[in-house]
Amino acid sequence: MRPPRQATQRRFLMCRPSHFTVSYEINPWMHTSVPTDTDLAVSQWEQLYNTYLELGHQVELIEPAEGLPDMVYSANGALLSDGIVYTAKFTYPERAPEAPLYGQWFADRGFRVHEAQEINEGEGDILTVGDLVLAGTGFRTSREAHAELQELIGKPVISLRLVDPRFYHLDTALMVLSSTEIAYYPPAFSEGSRRVLETLFPDAVIATEADAVVLGLNGVSDGRHVICNPRATDLMAAVAERGFEPIGIDTSELLKGGGGVKCCTLEIREAARA
Repeated sequence: MRPPRQATQRRFLMCRPSHFTVSYEINPWMHTSVPTDTDLAVSQWEQLYNTYLELGHQVELIEPAEGLPDMVYSANGALLSDGIVYTAKFTYPERAPEAPLYGQWFADRGFRVHEAQEINEGEGDILTVGDLVLAGTGFRTSREAHAELQELIGKPVISLRLVDPRFYHLDTALMVLSSTEIAYYPPAFSEGSRRVLETLFPDAVIATEADAVVLGLNGVSDGRHVICNPRATDLMAAVAERGFEPIGIDTSELLKGGGGVKCCTLEIREAARA
């Protein structure tokens, strides 16, 4: 019988979508012709925020800036490893002003902040799995950033190439479930990257296309609870079979900007997580 899953308390940084809209198009999910509802985006975000608090996690907030509608996707703002902050350096100029705001937030709180020299989009493309770091490339984050990060944190950084523009960030195609387990959608990756994932995680949860196209993999796990899009029904069933407790949170309005649960959640890692 599988032992019960244990949740570990997490510390997250989030940004209220007070200025959310789609005023430009930089990924296949964004369409300026489709109306957005800021109040609905805030309501969905608040449900996610309150869920984290109810589960016992600590959530801190960064002030949203007018004119930066994608700042709600806090995961893209940086990557933290054992208290070291690797700042984002965004591909598109529309998002570039977000990086210094996130970097300053951490500097003001005494974190060691390293200003990235290479193009990267934080936890959007850089995910921590135990002592490994999985890093996406192909659309946003450069391979040079992977090397820069490895030198900074001294942990193995595994490069994975994304090939489907719908899954332009690693966190849209792969979800970390625990320090040894992941879920992912194989067709989002190059053939070589799929083989790497098969070698490293032979027992991974394999997501269906139906899961992937609603960004079901853009979720957050605390080791017990898996929070994701409730429309990813196959994925929720699969993680439940592994002993996790899935929690569905509707982020459909925020999906119009190309993000979901994970995009709205930057984990503050002050020490290694179990």
